[in-house]
Amino acid sequence: MKPLEIYVHIPFCVKKCNYCDFLSAPAGEQEQRKYVESLCSQIRSYGDAAKAYRVISIFIGGGTPSVLEGEQIAEIFQALRDAFYIEESAEITIEMNPGTVTKDKLKVYRQAGVNRLSIGLQSADNRELQILGRIHTFEDFLETYQMARTAGFGNINVDLMSAIPGQTNESFIRTLQTVAKLEPEHISAYSLIIEEGTPFCEVYGEKNCTEGVKGPKNLKEKRAEGLEYPKLPDEDTERQMYYDAKRILKEHGYHRYEISNYAKEGYECLHNLGYWNRTEYLGFGDGAASFLNHTRWMSGEEPEVLSKKDEMEEYMFLGLRKTKGVSKTKFKQEFGEEMEHTYKKVLADMESKQLLEQKGDYVRLTEKGIDISNYVMSEFLL
Repeated sequence: MKPLEIYVHIPFCVKKCNYCDFLSAPAGEQEQRKYVESLCSQIRSYGDAAKAYRVISIFIGGGTPSVLEGEQIAEIFQALRDAFYIEESAEITIEMNPGTVTKDKLKVYRQAGVNRLSIGLQSADNRELQILGRIHTFEDFLETYQMARTAGFGNINVDLMSAIPGQTNESFIRTLQTVAKLEPEHISAYSLIIEEGTPFCEVYGEKNCTEGVKGPKNLKEKRAEGLEYPKLPDEDTERQMYYDAKRILKEHGYHRYEISNYAKEGYECLHNLGYWNRTEYLGFGDGAASFLNHTRWMSGEEPEVLSKKDEMEEYMFLGLRKTKGVSKTKFKQEFGEEMEHTYKKVLADMESKQLLEQKGDYVRLTEKGIDISNYVMSEFLL
């Protein structure tokens, strides 16, 4: 049986955050109930195809999955167990936000087999949380975190964000130190990206959007409306935040195993590693992606059969996110040719610029390369 990962998308939330471009929105009880029923039917429809696979990880993401009732989460897991063989050692994660979690829900999660929680904090500074449009305070997070520990969860991730409008290097350091002292097993520390179609893109302008939008309102206009939107940290401050995250989390016993992810020893996120290692996965729910038998598709869209060229490119730019890098031996096993032959010119160029280095069987980003990782990875497009 081949290893398989499963992702289940719950597109509901209490309120859309100012930076969020994910497929999510508030919804009523009836809409949520219908969605769960449809989701369970979709999962069970894969019963025959599932026989060739063993599930090694499940990730319930969103949106905010914890807005659903505990019984609805239990229904989803029952459908998964009806259709798939799930290994006893499988990593099973559910995302949650403070303010949407109860003791009863946590009890249901445990009974359903959830063994890892991912809590969206973003910042320990309540002013920064308000700017982001989060529904919770840091105190709400602490209550949720302690509730999860009391419920018996021994593998918890906390999401943090840097480059928040108005955030200073000092306030980010306080967030890092405050959260690290709580000793979650895993910390994800991402830099804010201003995405098209979000309130932040409208506020901070076209040049800060990933794709750009027409006619965005500028900061001055928004402030004239009586709304307070601080400036974004500059590039030097943002870069310093990245270095401080690595330094401070290392001091607290976390090692960086991917550009934005840190873990205590043995608590790396297996589901994320599966994505970066190109393990096959199935996605269920609106907007969920799947990758099976060299074919990729989004829910409701036509499948795309990946060419050898497509898969070699993915192998490189996904694998280089890991601090360990990409294996030359595995590249040859998968594609039947030497990495040094396929990417001879690029490897030589990136090494000469001290952006890549080789360590044994692995090619990996240097610290300098991590700073401009998007550029380095783009060079591996054939």
